[in-house]
Amino acid sequence: MATQIITLLTDFGTEDYFVGAMKGVILTRSPNSVLVDITHAIAPQDVRAAAFTLSAAYPYFPDGSIHLAIVDPGVGSGRRAVLVEAAAHLFVGPDNGLFSLVLDEVPKARIRHLTNAAYFLPNPSATFHGRDVFAPVAAALAEGVPPEDLGPTIQDPVRFERMRSEPMADGTLTGNILHIDHFGNCVTSLPWSRLLPLSGARPFSLWVREFKIQKLARSYREGAAEPGTPFLIWGSAGFLEISVQSTSAAQRLKIRVGDPVRLVWESGR
Repeated sequence: MATQIITLLTDFGTEDYFVGAMKGVILTRSPNSVLVDITHAIAPQDVRAAAFTLSAAYPYFPDGSIHLAIVDPGVGSGRRAVLVEAAAHLFVGPDNGLFSLVLDEVPKARIRHLTNAAYFLPNPSATFHGRDVFAPVAAALAEGVPPEDLGPTIQDPVRFERMRSEPMADGTLTGNILHIDHFGNCVTSLPWSRLLPLSGARPFSLWVREFKIQKLARSYREGAAEPGTPFLIWGSAGFLEISVQSTSAAQRLKIRVGDPVRLVWESGR
């Protein structure tokens, strides 16, 4: 078999045996696979942060990569285990909204309910589906098992609402805070691919909580020209971000994930 890339994204941390056990299962069943850790530092049970991180990372892996993503507060419950076939990539994990942004980006993605227990470990634990269900399924895919052998397609995956922007009747654009990164930058759900062509001719401001942010910087250095003043920047993940020089914008402005934002086009410069 050719070398197959399998990425791993979890909230398991690195202190316990969980990640190592999953890797052991994969390499036992698919010894030629190359395992790449995206991160295991997602905050415990933070499915939204996992959804953002996965969507920001996966496009930079080769077509055909398998992405094993597990942030699973519902493990052992009736939540489904799923396989998502999207944009020449495969995603394996729980059906709890984790793949919301991937599904937004690839509307024609095919989703399968993983029901063929022949590809699981025997007697799966009720508390560790990462090892007993998802890891062996990822290994099976790496070894060439076709997705259709793993379970039937479904049409109703769990998805988070309002993880994208919405135009309003008055011309404003609403969204929310998708993610707060390690530096305290606040990632909005407003895609810069949509805004960038308009920003030169139509200045805008962004409202979050009671704050109105008008400065749009092309770099962090440019944003630092006014110390302590919040500014907007086109983030590397493809969304408009809120930043403050050398400090956490989230702490400075008391912003939380999920907070609504509103972009208003100004009438003139």
